[in-house]
Amino acid sequence: MHPAHHALLVIDVQNDFCPGGALAVTEGDVIVPRINALMEEFAVIILTQDWHPADHLSFATNHPGADPYSLIEMPYGPQVLWPTHCVQGSTGAAFHADLATDPADMILRKGFRPEIDSYSAFFENDRTTPTGLEGYLRSREITDLTLTGLATDFCVAYSAVDAAKLGFNVTVHLEACRAIDLDGSLAKAMEAMRDVGVTLA
Repeated sequence: MHPAHHALLVIDVQNDFCPGGALAVTEGDVIVPRINALMEEFAVIILTQDWHPADHLSFATNHPGADPYSLIEMPYGPQVLWPTHCVQGSTGAAFHADLATDPADMILRKGFRPEIDSYSAFFENDRTTPTGLEGYLRSREITDLTLTGLATDFCVAYSAVDAAKLGFNVTVHLEACRAIDLDGSLAKAMEAMRDVGVTLA
């Protein structure tokens, strides 16, 4: 069992990111049993959930004529336009049916502001608007984090990099993650994580 100051952070294991979903990650469902087993080793468990309104500006459908996976400039920088996914209250936004959610101390919902996307569990994509997760972890005296979930190269990597920059000791459990790998995004994400001292296990 890991000590009480070491938390497991499970990123976005939702139907839309699993095979058959709107933004499916290859083998996204394969990691669920591994994550469930890992939960037994941690006293503190946090799940994150992508939670978008239907009019979210990161959805290609909300930009007439734009193709999914194209890039646009938002006030906070470049933004990938995604297929509509994880719409609040939809089946796609629900956690994968096999994921153990009962052990979670906290479920953090992100991406609910229509004008800004949120990959990281700590900050929205403007890099300044906090989600409140850091404060929660500090108040629980958490110093170490192990990250799992979807997708390695977007929400997991952004969360890991932010956590390391905030001073947490961060490990990404790669066996319990899967990637989208859009135009070399996985290699870039791995490099970004290594650069800030994240342990890739």
